[in-house]
Amino acid sequence: MQILPKIKGDKVIWGVVIILSVFSILAVYSSTTTLAYRFKQGNTEYYLLKHLGILVFGFVLMYAAHKIKYVYYARISQIAVFASIPLLLYTLLFGASINEASRWTTLPGVNVMFQPSDFAKLALIMFVARMLAKKQVNIKDFNAGFIPVLLPILAICFLILPANFSTAAILFVTCVVLMFIGRVNMKYLLGMAGIGVILLTLFIAFLYISPKSSGRLGTWQNRIENFSSGDSEENYQVEQAKIAIAKGGVIGQLPGNSMQKNFLPNPFNDFIYAIITEEYGIVGAVIVLFMYLILLFRGIVIVAKAPGNYGAFLAIGVTFSLVFQAMINMAVAVNLLPVTGQPLPLVSMGGTSIWFTSIAIGIILSVSKELESENPEQEGEYAAA
Repeated sequence: MQILPKIKGDKVIWGVVIILSVFSILAVYSSTTTLAYRFKQGNTEYYLLKHLGILVFGFVLMYAAHKIKYVYYARISQIAVFASIPLLLYTLLFGASINEASRWTTLPGVNVMFQPSDFAKLALIMFVARMLAKKQVNIKDFNAGFIPVLLPILAICFLILPANFSTAAILFVTCVVLMFIGRVNMKYLLGMAGIGVILLTLFIAFLYISPKSSGRLGTWQNRIENFSSGDSEENYQVEQAKIAIAKGGVIGQLPGNSMQKNFLPNPFNDFIYAIITEEYGIVGAVIVLFMYLILLFRGIVIVAKAPGNYGAFLAIGVTFSLVFQAMINMAVAVNLLPVTGQPLPLVSMGGTSIWFTSIAIGIILSVSKELESENPEQEGEYAAA
């Protein structure tokens, strides 16, 4: 209990983290039984203990991140965003290919695989928040305000795009929202959004009319065509998720009683929300949904009370990114969007994805921690970073 007085920041967010972690432990334990019988001779505790270890280390990272004064993340972002460019490029060219996408690379020395896009996403949000805060005096100017903010966004998203379209899209939208909140000239944002919509429309049209391709292009073609056609034979994942949700009813089949986990590919990752709905019903699904909405609300509260521009931009950028990703994962599970491969933050089974999510939440808590101080940290120092 001696650690409790050392935990600072928004207590509601800490509560949200704990509740989502409980759902994660229960859902992962239930949904990995088939995996355990296939690869671990029926040792169902293996994946539970592994996931518990990942979550515990995630809490350590969250605690460490929330102890750092948020102004220092402005300095960290400069190193991180420039380090992410060669890292993404290396992964694109030489990374491990899984599902025809080079998303993964291995950390030297520890032999742990991770997605550099997770690192780059957090680094870019911190960096854009820093740039917006520094450029507030001339933020309406095209050359002095808009272009310096836009260039790193385009560079990072372009490097993520070939292997992970959905992550690049989420990151780009997050940065646009952040620029809007940062008072960037609206005509520049509308122009950028218009160009983005035109390019996306042309890209989708190209996928429709072009012959079947291999690699990631073929994967994108299949996902769009399968989603639009509704062919149950080609939308096996979505169909199984629908069955799981339908079986859930109001109160669900109760913990551990999911049947669709035996048929649904990746029930512990991309479609874990469907398993939660099957086992805990609409009640459990709504609770999980509201946890993310509460996180968004608390993020907005922190922004409204933040002691300076950088704290406000940092908190809302990170919060929006996490909640937006969660909404996309849940929308895929209920067939509102094509399959994207995005995990449910802090709930889906994973290693580095949970750790980077934990660091992101720690950053939000770091900003909220300053609101509890009698003399909130001022941002005058960070501009020199």
